[in-house]
Amino acid sequence: MVKKTKVCELLGIEYPIIQGGMGLIANAELAAAVSNAGGLGIISPNAGEPDWGKVADNLRNQIRKARSLTDKPFGVNFPIHQIGEDRSLIDIAIVEGVRVVTTGAGSPALHTHYLKEHGVKVLHVVASVRHATGAEKSGVDAVIAEGYESGGINSPDELTTFVLITQVVDAVRIPVIAAGGICDARGFAAALALGAEGVQMGTRFIATHECIAHQNYKKAIVAASDTATVITGRRLMPIRGLKNELTKEVQEKEGAGTPPQELLAILSPGLTEAAMLRGDIVHGQAMCGAGAGMIDKIVSAGDVVRSIIKGYDRIVAGL
Repeated sequence: MVKKTKVCELLGIEYPIIQGGMGLIANAELAAAVSNAGGLGIISPNAGEPDWGKVADNLRNQIRKARSLTDKPFGVNFPIHQIGEDRSLIDIAIVEGVRVVTTGAGSPALHTHYLKEHGVKVLHVVASVRHATGAEKSGVDAVIAEGYESGGINSPDELTTFVLITQVVDAVRIPVIAAGGICDARGFAAALALGAEGVQMGTRFIATHECIAHQNYKKAIVAASDTATVITGRRLMPIRGLKNELTKEVQEKEGAGTPPQELLAILSPGLTEAAMLRGDIVHGQAMCGAGAGMIDKIVSAGDVVRSIIKGYDRIVAGL
């Protein structure tokens, strides 16, 4: 049986499994389903709402919806590169009683002290030992060490999950949560063996019934092979996603030395919405982790959590 780790005690959850904050598709229904199964669901402020001008009301509604669906803890994800120094969304989460926040893509020093002053636990995504030790000094409660197998925005250092987790665990005293390429009980058990106190998963939770991602997007993940993803934008912002016409065009232009400004014109924000919410997986930006090849069906979010916990016991018994 999976033991209660420091992450379970920190967050008040049964199992150390955290759902990633996946922008447009990390909705209240998905977060509540993960939390009800014993993990920690995460809401994104712009879940289902591409218009950032409407995101404040959307976040408030998403939190209240999740509260109506679960009495278990859940959190909110705040990408620092999107919110900057503005704390209006953070204040909404605090007023609505959210007690766990994940942050990333920016300095943890910007909002951590403010959040902790208001009784909020802070988990910060890092991609190197330097980032992890810096986050610890900023006062975060735990770090989410994410290898470059993960979908979406990646670090230019491109450290793999196995290499990263081991070194971060050795470098910090706070709990470490593993992320990147983890989709099943095997990855969960491996992460704990490396010293992690829990895992965060994004791609595996996209292919669930509760996620609002377009069915085309979910089916593409289920159909993905081991080599179905690629990282593009290494000279701008590395992003891992499913291979398609868009990634092919970007790779060709990168190879030809196209200036960054022209590449940015190709990678407009609407491309993520096109793939995630409208189902254009040919020309849209279909962010996806390298572990997609391990996902063979669309199931409930609760079944994802339960299968990991059940499988963990079998794996450990066989070691």
